[in-house]
Amino acid sequence: MMADKRGSTMEIMGSATRDGGEEAGSGGTSGMRTVETLLRLLPMGLCIVALLVMLKNVQTNEFGSLSYSNLGAFRYLVHANGVCAGYSLLTAVVAGMPRRSTMSRAWTFFLLDQFLTYIILGAGAVSTEVVYLAYKGDQAVTWSEACDSFGGFCRRAVASIAITFAVVLCYAALSLISSYRLFSKYDAPPVHAHSSTKGIENDAVFHN
Repeated sequence: MMADKRGSTMEIMGSATRDGGEEAGSGGTSGMRTVETLLRLLPMGLCIVALLVMLKNVQTNEFGSLSYSNLGAFRYLVHANGVCAGYSLLTAVVAGMPRRSTMSRAWTFFLLDQFLTYIILGAGAVSTEVVYLAYKGDQAVTWSEACDSFGGFCRRAVASIAITFAVVLCYAALSLISSYRLFSKYDAPPVHAHSSTKGIENDAVFHN
């Protein structure tokens, strides 16, 4: 009987705590929504800048003509930034809506944020390797330093890649936020039932 009363009291206190926490956390939820929306709009602008810099990256001189379209890694960088810009705009609109976050929505944001993070990270990494070879060359396969002849092209490529890695940092932060939103929806294992059972066992041993 005493265990039942203790269990009921703990349930009532837990319910009151949750209700108070929801009321107190409404402002925090609104603030986090605003931060998330802005953080999703930021990479959109960065992606567009990186994309435009690379699209205009063409140089012609006495050694010939070189364009970003001649290199598969740079084409991938352009496409990845375009996809990420569209995704950032779409998710910023969705995240900015004052709607209750459901489990399916949390899972969708979590998976897509992770996927886009690796997409843009891969684009930056592959392009970095190409620029490194353009600056340093590779004597093993007799590749010369292309940046000695196309310095402007290489500088614009480096600028686009640097902006792309700034996008990676934004998406890493978004991945942390979406992970928090998802896993905070799962309740911690209940401990009051175990505590009540242990208390009953202790009372029985004491009376015996």
